[in-house]
Amino acid sequence: MTTTLPTPHRFTGLALSAALATTTVLTLSPSAVLAVPAGGYGDLVETVSPSVVFIEVRGKARNPDIAQAMPKGLPEELQRRFREMMPQGGESMPSRAVGSGFIISTDGQIVTNHHVVQDAESVLVKLADGRSFEATVIGGDPMTDIALLKVSTDEDLPTVKFGESDSMRAGDEVVAVGNPFGLGGTVTSGIISATSRNINSGPFDDFIQTDAAINRGNSGGPLFNNDGEVIGVNTAIFSPDGGSVGIGFSVPSDLVQIIIADLQDDGAVTRGWLGVQIKPMPEEIASVLGYDTPKGAMIEAVSKDSPAERAELEKGDIILSFDGTEISELRDLTRAVALTDPDHKAEVVVLHKGKEVTRQVTIGTLGEQDA
Repeated sequence: MTTTLPTPHRFTGLALSAALATTTVLTLSPSAVLAVPAGGYGDLVETVSPSVVFIEVRGKARNPDIAQAMPKGLPEELQRRFREMMPQGGESMPSRAVGSGFIISTDGQIVTNHHVVQDAESVLVKLADGRSFEATVIGGDPMTDIALLKVSTDEDLPTVKFGESDSMRAGDEVVAVGNPFGLGGTVTSGIISATSRNINSGPFDDFIQTDAAINRGNSGGPLFNNDGEVIGVNTAIFSPDGGSVGIGFSVPSDLVQIIIADLQDDGAVTRGWLGVQIKPMPEEIASVLGYDTPKGAMIEAVSKDSPAERAELEKGDIILSFDGTEISELRDLTRAVALTDPDHKAEVVVLHKGKEVTRQVTIGTLGEQDA
């Protein structure tokens, strides 16, 4: 469920209130010795802060419920700031959202969350040095919650680089720099609590979990490693009351770079399509086949005139690997197919009537109805 801007997306249930926050988190990547840098994080923050931006979004007019949107237990000053970010008096006024982002090119390309700018009629980007720019939304991808903005300037802007999220491990130190509640550059630190976390928010869940504090206003901000490289984009929090309880989630940089490259091309993300409905392998079938645990993706249905139908994949087939990627769980197949270019010929290994066979599949293009 998406909450009223500027609050983040919320996942509810089991005392869950996870906010796809307008949030920035700064993380530290793995190093040979896992320790806080001598003297603290001052040098790192000083280096990366000029490239972390504050984003203000004005959207379509609506009537927000400020009392419902406001997190519980906020100090009075933060309550005041929160109210200022919202339309007042119950009137239908342009909505206002705040978020964070980071500059990836000297000519003004900026990464943020899709949910920060999805309803934007105007986007204002503010730099740490006080400069402000009107930004254009180049494109966004709701499935991964990543968006690309562009500002125009004659001067080169400070940038940050992407690091390898795959190299990050649970226990590695992290630092977050963002703009919670519009407070400007705010730094928090912590560790990576888990990697490849699935929070059931969509088909591409593969989050980095961190205990670095993330709050409203941080969404879209960078998660840095100890080398000052971005290894994640802060997107969601798990929270019973709307504030940080030390469970935040970032989209890993390895995925972000793929999405951004696609958005840079034409402002949209093109995904591969196989054309099957899938479910996990049942326990009893895994037992009969001699597997310790279920694996693969069982086909429940094959779409008519789909790549899967043309490749003679059938209901009941179990997909064990896709184009060299082993399928251990459903999301492995979802991601592998989505990240495959349309018209690519992929080898799919399936368990068909008890025997492993290889099918050649020419991948199609995923449309909105298929998604």
